[in-house]
Amino acid sequence: MMAKVEVNGPKASPLYGWLKTQKKGLLGSESIKWNFTKFLIGRDGAVIGRFGPTTEPKDLERAIEAAL
Repeated sequence: MMAKVEVNGPKASPLYGWLKTQKKGLLGSESIKWNFTKFLIGRDGAVIGRFGPTTEPKDLERAIEAAL
């Protein structure tokens, strides 16, 4: 958990700046369009996937299990 941070623009958190370069969004966009964009990060620190805000956490079960 973390405090509220900027995810886009010049004041974006370095974490989100890095995440967005690792997995682009729809049509190759790096910006986060809406709250609740999710990133799945593997044990090695590599970004495995990026999921849109309409993806329910329960729908990530397979991807999480595969990463384990």
